[in-house]
Amino acid sequence: MSQPNPDPTAQAVFGDRLPIAKAYHESLATVAAARGFIGPKEVDRLWSRHLLNCAVISEAFDEGLDVADIGSGAGLPGIPLAIARPDLSVTLIEPLLKRSTYLTEVVDELGLSNVTVVRGRAEEQSSSLFDVVTSRAVAPLGKLAGWSLPLVKPGGAMIAMKGESVAEELERDAEEIRRAKGGKAEIFTVGDGLLEQTTTLIRIPRTR
Repeated sequence: MSQPNPDPTAQAVFGDRLPIAKAYHESLATVAAARGFIGPKEVDRLWSRHLLNCAVISEAFDEGLDVADIGSGAGLPGIPLAIARPDLSVTLIEPLLKRSTYLTEVVDELGLSNVTVVRGRAEEQSSSLFDVVTSRAVAPLGKLAGWSLPLVKPGGAMIAMKGESVAEELERDAEEIRRAKGGKAEIFTVGDGLLEQTTTLIRIPRTR
């Protein structure tokens, strides 16, 4: 039995696009879980741990940006972000065929005209394409910066979802980030006042 819709939080996050978020939740709980993209233990907490904590990253994005979600998997965080923010153009970059096939199916099913699916690795994409590159649980910060920042237009940034140890990662991987043309990083949280557990983000601008 999947977790019930956590109104009014979901209503506050998704607004009039909540029915689309509910349809995505249903797809994750059934199709994605059956294909092994969502672990059995995660199905009961899809709203709190996945949809909502990904959607609130929209607080960190200015209007009308071109955004890439690298290593998108089952569409997290890119699809909740695209549902919550139809003004954003979101490209989901996923190397594995089974997952990219699912992404194409679910994007079509949800009618997300602001989402494009690309099968491939981040490092295979052309450079300087996006205003922001985002990701969730893809790689250690240094490696992630090496994949993300080359895709960012000068003056843009990578905004990655990270855990509470992100400050330690930042200190450890500072040289890798600098080599990837990363500027001064900012660690902050989003979802304050909405979620029981806020989402931690790190923003690293690409230097010109």
